[in-house]
Amino acid sequence: MNTQETGTIAVFGATGQQGGAVVDALLDRGARVRALVRSPESDRARALATRGVALATVRIDDPASVVTALEAVDAFYFMTPEANSLKEIEEEVRVGTTLVDAAVAARVPHVVFNSVFGADRVTGVPHHDSKHRIEEHLRRSALRTTMVRPTGFMENFANVMAPRVEDGTMVLRMPLPEDAPLKLISIRDIGRIATAVLLGTVDVPGGAVEAVGDELTGPQIAAAFGAYAGLPSRYEALPLSVLPNELDREMFREFEKASEHPSDLAAVRAIEPTTWDLAEWIRSSGWTAPADRVRS
Repeated sequence: MNTQETGTIAVFGATGQQGGAVVDALLDRGARVRALVRSPESDRARALATRGVALATVRIDDPASVVTALEAVDAFYFMTPEANSLKEIEEEVRVGTTLVDAAVAARVPHVVFNSVFGADRVTGVPHHDSKHRIEEHLRRSALRTTMVRPTGFMENFANVMAPRVEDGTMVLRMPLPEDAPLKLISIRDIGRIATAVLLGTVDVPGGAVEAVGDELTGPQIAAAFGAYAGLPSRYEALPLSVLPNELDREMFREFEKASEHPSDLAAVRAIEPTTWDLAEWIRSSGWTAPADRVRS
């Protein structure tokens, strides 16, 4: 499909990190983008407009506005807001089903849902199972659909899971056994993988792809950061009790279960050849080693 001649790609979630990465990749490919936004006057929405992105105002409680925004598009990408409570999970499902129903009404040719790894089954992780419910609604819709299922974000190592330099050693701590490989993807590459699917330049067997760029154990992750900083490394596995809530604990249990099933990294690179592994993300993202901390 030549998007410059034949149509527009609609994006819901364009002002967020993952949706923003999709917009970046689409614009890099010369596609025309229509962002479905709830607040066109927000700073993030106006920043999109300055880059040539068309804005369409939608309200989830007004499904007709969504149908109108999806008219005459060649493909539609959407993601749903991250849920952090049972109430938010029900809201996430409501948003997702409303978007799917609007795509049906607008006769959208291809819908790409930014889901999550493991959403092909019920996992017991509430904010993963909400996406499973949306995937099931998509399947019942008879739309042509593709699920992009991201794994853990490499960007988490720049904040919540950042390694620390202690007494000259790079130390990484996570609530994950040291022999359990963690599946990882950069946000940049989520956007590039979704864009390849949206533009129809690749085939996705089975209509779903697990978006993963690397798969490493805790000691291997620590070693990657240590090698970049020129330091020895150490990994320390923490108990799940260090996590602040049950949602996070369930998620890390799922990380451990998922490690039992190796990912097809070659299949991902067949879709997007420039997908980063962790070492490439460390080099390319601007990550810097934190200051040494001497432990008493």
